[in-house]
Amino acid sequence: MSGKRKLFILLAIATGLLLYLFSLPKVLFNDPYSTVLEARNQNLLSASIASDGQWRFPEGERIPEKFKEAIILFEDKRFYSHPGVDPLSIGRAAQQNLKAGKIISGGSTLSMQVIRLARKNKNRTIFEKVIEIVLATRLELRYSKEEILGLYAAHAPFGGNVVGLESACWRYFGRAPDDLSWSEAALLAVLPNNPSLIHLGKNRQRLMEKRNHLLDRISKTEKFDELTLHLAKSEPIPKNPLPLPRIAPHLLDRVISEGKAGQKIVSTLDQHLQTRTLQIIQDHHQRLKANQVFNAAALVVEVKTGNVLAYVGNTQSGQENNQYVDVIKAPRSTGSILKPFLFAAMLDEGKMLQHALLPDVPTIINGFSPRNFSKEYDGAVAADKALIRSLNIPAVHELREYRYEKFYELLKNLGLTTLNQPADHYGLSLILGGAEGNLWDITGGYASMARTLNNYFDQPGKKRYNKKDFHAPSYNETGAELGKEGNEIEENSWLSAASIYFTFDALKEVYRPGEGTGWKYFSSSKKIAWKTGTSFGFRDGWAVGVNPDYAVGIWVGNADGEGRPGLTGTETAAPILFDVFSSLPGNSWFKHPVSEMENISVCRVSGQRATEHCDLTDKISVTHAGLQTQSCSYHKKIHLSIDHKYRVHSECASISEIYSANWFVLPPVQEYYFKSKNLSYKLLPPFRADCINPSAIASMELIYPKANARIFVPRELNNEQGSTVFEVAHRNPTINVYWHLDGNFVGTTRRSHKIVLSPSAGRHTLSLVDENGETLQREFRVISGI
Repeated sequence: MSGKRKLFILLAIATGLLLYLFSLPKVLFNDPYSTVLEARNQNLLSASIASDGQWRFPEGERIPEKFKEAIILFEDKRFYSHPGVDPLSIGRAAQQNLKAGKIISGGSTLSMQVIRLARKNKNRTIFEKVIEIVLATRLELRYSKEEILGLYAAHAPFGGNVVGLESACWRYFGRAPDDLSWSEAALLAVLPNNPSLIHLGKNRQRLMEKRNHLLDRISKTEKFDELTLHLAKSEPIPKNPLPLPRIAPHLLDRVISEGKAGQKIVSTLDQHLQTRTLQIIQDHHQRLKANQVFNAAALVVEVKTGNVLAYVGNTQSGQENNQYVDVIKAPRSTGSILKPFLFAAMLDEGKMLQHALLPDVPTIINGFSPRNFSKEYDGAVAADKALIRSLNIPAVHELREYRYEKFYELLKNLGLTTLNQPADHYGLSLILGGAEGNLWDITGGYASMARTLNNYFDQPGKKRYNKKDFHAPSYNETGAELGKEGNEIEENSWLSAASIYFTFDALKEVYRPGEGTGWKYFSSSKKIAWKTGTSFGFRDGWAVGVNPDYAVGIWVGNADGEGRPGLTGTETAAPILFDVFSSLPGNSWFKHPVSEMENISVCRVSGQRATEHCDLTDKISVTHAGLQTQSCSYHKKIHLSIDHKYRVHSECASISEIYSANWFVLPPVQEYYFKSKNLSYKLLPPFRADCINPSAIASMELIYPKANARIFVPRELNNEQGSTVFEVAHRNPTINVYWHLDGNFVGTTRRSHKIVLSPSAGRHTLSLVDENGETLQREFRVISGI
């Protein structure tokens, strides 16, 4: 043989080898897949159909043994020994085809069938068969036998629009492939053989015969006994495809919207808890819809990891009631649900103590006039009681002291992503629902507070904090804490462990007077720190609870924003919160971060640091920064006559005639409202007639108008000048108060110190004088009389 001929042959062989080497496409299947959502135990929660209308699940990693035995015995019994093509099967098929005079058998191995599926079942010709043989051998070089089985199981047709083993298992039997019986495995093995002619909808008898024949063959391999064979044959063939589970449809939609369409997502959801939470939502939906409240959502987060254990985005109330809306990620008015963050921040910076009195009186700040939900005032209320009662006015005073700009930044650091406007846009309304938040961020914020408190005890020394403990929940991160690795442990975080502990300690109180009756539903002995919120117009009801293990967030309302009477957090969301917590295990409570606490004496009445004028004191623990708070400003030393009926002083009584006492004294406006709610409150005795008041303790304080107020006085319907009610608080309700407007006497009041006036447009001066000669003056401006 000449050298040129040899070279030509070598080149031809090399070319053939190269063509063979690159004959198999890099990606065999470009089919669209269903989006599949699984629980953490890999059980199916929800799935969506593929874009081509097929139920085709993404390729799985494992093939169940029963199906593997059945399909190999039925389709390719020498699968593990041949190189992709089985000469014996091809010879047998050729003989059968010649005898029948037509093609009745192809002799294809499973490897060849994978190639045919990848080539979209092209016409059965001899040339196509040769291509399949060549590519099947190449397939065997690239993939292992188990991987080839996986490709077949994922892309084999099972009748109708069902493609792949896993989707067939759920559509026909409602279970995962690993849970198949021998009868079901045999049925699925014979279905792809000719799914267009033999499937559940027709030729059912022929299908059963093929299944039973395969069961007989499997039985002869001693995979099961005669009794199992008999029972397997007696199993009926399913009549119609089953609907796939829809246990977490809103999380499935979220997965798709976040760019994970066509993938299989193993989530962090606990299937049992998800099912139970969904049922709780539906049970309460039956009650709520009687009040035309149609939507609700629930989120359960594991504190340690931030993993989402239950995600119920809405009720199953029908398309007409917006049940497709995922409320968990929808921005809604927050109501009072952010108040615990402010309470903790105030404690953290030493701007108040947890039991310190806060004003609860009519308040106007730069035109902003907050109101309590009850439309009532307590005068003064302890900070922790104001928190659990969700009083608005004390919270506004807290935010004014803390500064709304700082609180705005704190909320962002705690994980709120919905603050899309600058801080000045929200102002003081930030704490009363003036900003929007979603259930995802808010529940994550509560969980992060608990995580920070828990993890405080994991680090010795001064550096005990990791700011990454404040992170969003996750539905696809399992088994590992987020934010720990590669992040520096610091001495401080966004909130201290002690401030968080005192906040949760206040929120664990079950009795919530003035908050409706929702709290009465919680009869469990579990300790839970929980808070409710209600937005303006009764549009949103919130409830969030937390313990060392779990954070649970609930929202109730109408997705279209329609408000309903009685749609409050305590009446609608709190009962759902308690039912969900009752389904959770454990009953632990948070540890005391003792090293971050100081023991001090506080006034039992005012809650502020005790002074020598406080007769009743308590020892309590406070944050380190609590040492910076002011001493009691309410207890004064006063001088009384010997009979204790009057106040006196050294200019009108001798020392022997003076009795000194410590007295709890509120500012006049606070006293005005406080005394009606606290019958034990003792008013200051009046000065004796021969004693002129020399002290700085004021007897009068204007409730309305506030300093430099701008008042709009409209005209009445008959075009007459309108009027405004002015009001003052006086420590002695029986005393006469004389009112003057711009120097002109306008009236006298006694007991109820209110007067109706009709000032014209412009600047005015209001002057008040009581019968003891004490005066009070206030300027205001009427901006319009039209």
